[in-house]
Amino acid sequence: MSSTPPTATIRRSRTWRVLAHPASLIAIAAVLGIAVGLLTGEWAANLKFVGDLFIRLIQMAIVPLVMASVIVATGSMTGSGMGRLAGRTFGWMIGFSIVAALVGWALATLLQPGVGIDYSGSIDQKIVDSAKPTGWQETVLGFVSTNIFNAMSTASMLPIIVFSLLFGLALNGYVRATGNRLIVTALDQLQQVVLGMIRLVMRIAPLGVFCLLAALAGDVGFAVVTSALSYLGATLIGVIIVSVLFVVVVAARTRLNPWALPGKLAEQTVIAVTTTSSAVTFPTVLKNAVEKVGISQRVANFTLSVGLTMGSYGAVLNYTIVILFLAQAGRVELTPGQIVLGMALAIMLNMGTITVPGGFAVAATFLATSLGLPLEAVGLLIAVDWFTGVFRTFLNVNGDTMVALLVANGTDEIDRDVYASRTSVTAEQIDEQAMADTFAAADRAD
Repeated sequence: MSSTPPTATIRRSRTWRVLAHPASLIAIAAVLGIAVGLLTGEWAANLKFVGDLFIRLIQMAIVPLVMASVIVATGSMTGSGMGRLAGRTFGWMIGFSIVAALVGWALATLLQPGVGIDYSGSIDQKIVDSAKPTGWQETVLGFVSTNIFNAMSTASMLPIIVFSLLFGLALNGYVRATGNRLIVTALDQLQQVVLGMIRLVMRIAPLGVFCLLAALAGDVGFAVVTSALSYLGATLIGVIIVSVLFVVVVAARTRLNPWALPGKLAEQTVIAVTTTSSAVTFPTVLKNAVEKVGISQRVANFTLSVGLTMGSYGAVLNYTIVILFLAQAGRVELTPGQIVLGMALAIMLNMGTITVPGGFAVAATFLATSLGLPLEAVGLLIAVDWFTGVFRTFLNVNGDTMVALLVANGTDEIDRDVYASRTSVTAEQIDEQAMADTFAAADRAD
């Protein structure tokens, strides 16, 4: 008798594995939550406290996570990798991150994806006050707290970030002078413990999302669906616009045939959108950059490795839209200064200046908390994050290849015969084990 299970059993096993995936459970919970909210109306408000508890559990970890992450990242910086190659790499990455943020702001302002959600409840007066215009001097003074413990107790993120950056720089000098990494190691371990807390909290994400969306749908009705579609549409359009801008700039600077790019990027694109993981896609991206695009191994190794964590243009675009969406959903009129600050935070998240591991739920909560935005609509964004994750990863992965092309062009390290498929080369193998931490950081940005 054969031990191989029947085809039907294999299919059922695969189906259950797909359904048991966290993203699938959250999606199912979102659909059920919206359905329950639409059917029960105002009664669904009774479920909101469970969703609020889920959000609070995430918020609870934000302050220690951000402080530990920023201090460890700053305290561990070294002077290696600097020079013209690094300068060009960082220059292009920062430039395209700014472009992605501006495109996200323009689309969110034009399409207004969060406007359809109209809460019946009143807005917290603190949120209203935070949106009032202030002078630039007062804004700058607000970056620094006279009492860091007071800032921590009120989750005032900007003073916390400034303190953490300064502490990290001082710690960096101390480590260089003494070689003692005890504090860095302790804070790194604290970061890992807090991340473990967040993983535990995310186990109840389906329940939290169900209750949040049930209450939201019961309050605003079918607008919750149209708002989700508007948000996804804005993100998708933004990804297309930024991708086109990448191709135009690359074609103008390198004089390469842009019509050849889609075929060269097809393999990594398929892996990126099916896995929603820059880390999983990275070996293919590195191989294709050398063997299909003609980028030198030196430029590919440095630029693509840096881009894995600092080249998340899709994340910058998405985070900027998230900020405007939450403001629109909560009827908060952001000042121009707050909008610029929000885009700066999105870029800093991307560039690694502020490292907020833990995925989209933590990043969205961090941005809302930093800008004093209401959190009621965060559950809706978490529910559709698998789709935005596909969009983000597509742009993150292919954007890194575009930047590598621009950097290689500046140092005359593009093999145009390889690009034109007239000759072939073989890329070096990477040590995936040595890059485990980088891969993990990249996945948190997708």
